[in-house]
Amino acid sequence: MKIKQFVFASITTATVLASGSVAAADGKALYTAKMCQTCHGAEGKAPIMPLYPKVNGQSKEYTLAQMKDIKSGKRSNGMSAAMKAMVASVSDAELEAIAEYLSTIK
Repeated sequence: MKIKQFVFASITTATVLASGSVAAADGKALYTAKMCQTCHGAEGKAPIMPLYPKVNGQSKEYTLAQMKDIKSGKRSNGMSAAMKAMVASVSDAELEAIAEYLSTIK
């Protein structure tokens, strides 16, 4: 089942990227396709280690700022070195869609 979900998310992400726009509704697919759940858990609620934050329920602006700061190197504390590699190839529009998705999860 997980392979089917991954394939679906990958196809959805490819379609979104090919269309040139990333909508907030695509944040869920991007969260999976970009492997965010690997460390932060399903819906950002269950990190695999206590050092990793729960990322659900924060404001979109806060989450987006944190991801952008990690990507740019402005934020380099804690476990951000591991995160920097993960967000290196994620576009700003994709980061925004993921942040929007996570902000809706309580």
